[in-house]
Amino acid sequence: MALAVMLLNGASFHSGCCRHKVLFSSLGPLLSNSKLYSSYRRPGAEPEKKLSWQNADFSFKKSIDYLKTQLSLLKKETQDYLKGPGGNPLSQHLLEQTRVLWQFRSQEDLNKWVISSDVEIGGKSKVYIKLGRNNQAALLYGTLNTEVPRDGETKYSGYCSMRSRPEVGSFNRKKYYDWSNFNSLYLRVRGDGRPWMVNIYTDPYFSHQKDDLYSYFMFTRGGPYWEEITIPFSKFFLSSRGRVQDNQHPVWLDKASLLTLGFTIGDKVDGPFQLEIDFIGLLNDRAHKEKFAYEAYDKNTPV
Repeated sequence: MALAVMLLNGASFHSGCCRHKVLFSSLGPLLSNSKLYSSYRRPGAEPEKKLSWQNADFSFKKSIDYLKTQLSLLKKETQDYLKGPGGNPLSQHLLEQTRVLWQFRSQEDLNKWVISSDVEIGGKSKVYIKLGRNNQAALLYGTLNTEVPRDGETKYSGYCSMRSRPEVGSFNRKKYYDWSNFNSLYLRVRGDGRPWMVNIYTDPYFSHQKDDLYSYFMFTRGGPYWEEITIPFSKFFLSSRGRVQDNQHPVWLDKASLLTLGFTIGDKVDGPFQLEIDFIGLLNDRAHKEKFAYEAYDKNTPV
């Protein structure tokens, strides 16, 4: 309210016809759709028909049920926190050498993941996910198409991805993974010989870090046999908006930043692809002593 009064006083020097323009330009992002970023819409995209608050359900009964559910989740989180890291006793946490993060045995396990493709930018690639044979794995399949959309802006196309949904705690609080007790990612997969990128998404502290991504390659050999792949976290390199950064640093594996994990295919080869994933886990490989695989240097070295 005080901000609106200040704006009105500041606009009093102008004519009455332009006073509303000053207010609209200043308060527009707050009043229109509560979005603080640009309202740019890609060519062909449909405008939003309803404001975000118009989709809310103000039912009193549902509000009470929601409050009960969130309080029970908060109670469980508190009990797990008091018990030890990850809800396990401290002795078990210190001796833990392996941990299964995701395994795919039901539709509920698949619902923890989100698939996407270049259709979001006007591309023609297609991606699907379903349970494999005997409900023992996740089958990620589709068709890659590198045809660039004719919108006059996009220069590259042809990718499909699969990404885990962020963990949500009580009252929709963000939950972070704590992988600090492990040094490698461990997967059991069966592919068709095409390369993939394994991506680790972190929650940025500053706004300019929102596109930061830690990635490494996963090569599948094809054929009828399963393969077990171990990727040390020291191999993951930092990139932003598809560009590898000069200033590299290891992935922070503590629970302050680690958010989601994903897989991306974009090898610029048109045609079908498929990847079966049995489980995704963590490994504490005591034989792996490498801290970081890439050169870390000071770009502002004094002369």
